[in-house]
Amino acid sequence: MKEDPPRTMEAFARACGVSRPTLSKFFEDPESVKPSTRALITAKLEETDYQPNLYARNLNRKRTRTIGIVVPAITDPFYAQLVTRLELLLRAEGYWPLTISPHGQPDLEVEALRTLQSLRVGGALIAPLGFASDAEAMQRFVEATPCIFLDNAIGGMASFVGNDNRQSIGTMVDYLCRSGEAPVYINTPPVNPGTGERCAAYLAAMRAHGATPLVLESQTETPWDLERVGFERMQALIAAGLPGRTLLCANDRLAFGVIAAAHEAGLRVGHGEGYDLRVAGHDDHPLSRYSAPSLTTIAQDYEGISRTASAHLLALLSGETPRGTVSSTQLPAKLVMRASA
Repeated sequence: MKEDPPRTMEAFARACGVSRPTLSKFFEDPESVKPSTRALITAKLEETDYQPNLYARNLNRKRTRTIGIVVPAITDPFYAQLVTRLELLLRAEGYWPLTISPHGQPDLEVEALRTLQSLRVGGALIAPLGFASDAEAMQRFVEATPCIFLDNAIGGMASFVGNDNRQSIGTMVDYLCRSGEAPVYINTPPVNPGTGERCAAYLAAMRAHGATPLVLESQTETPWDLERVGFERMQALIAAGLPGRTLLCANDRLAFGVIAAAHEAGLRVGHGEGYDLRVAGHDDHPLSRYSAPSLTTIAQDYEGISRTASAHLLALLSGETPRGTVSSTQLPAKLVMRASA
């Protein structure tokens, strides 16, 4: 039967027969104490199930080994995949990730930044909301905390790691133009700079093919509910008459809604004879291979984005990269051909 754990770090240090500073060093980095001391503390941990109060320890530090991760909506599979990879990478480096989502709400994003500052996180990886973000609050946070932006950047405040939208959209437009009718572009609501980047990439790619571009904008009061946005946009298009037989959606979630509305209207989505229209997306959502039909899309390099962003942040924390350095790293994506286009 295990002993009752000590209530405080001081009590646990006495139980181990070591000083409190030595115990703190052990919890910070077990390799930083002598092997005999490490073995003694480890054995006592197993005997008592003692857990240090990380919050209390953080209050006494200028910086901690906690890394904040902030994404607009943790329920969005794109961000969920990024967070999963980032958390595992940071844990492997001895850091403790803390993920917060503002659920698309600007006031909650500001609250998230304040929370991370109050916890004295060592650094942060942030995918900002975008145009709705409080730029002043973000600037204050970036000035006080080593930070890397993901997915979209705000005003060049910090280094950015994300997808090369020009390359990825260009790759998809090239495929669609070569395999059939040139695509009409269904845009997402303008939530961040990435929205404009993808649209601009579509326009450039269409001009390169000598095709006439057509952009259909989506406006809504709930911009993060993208499946519903796509569904309602497609219903309106069907009622008015489809402007083309190939639709390129700015992301997969939008495409899911478009395909659902097409199915409800009795339209067959797919490539080749016997189909009414083609639909393609972007991001390679985890469900894109299981939709009906499976979705032709662009696969972002989740692993590459996660590894590059975490490496950039660790370089800031170690001093290898000077604070105030601002860079932009855009990684190429891959075409994934499936049944929808």
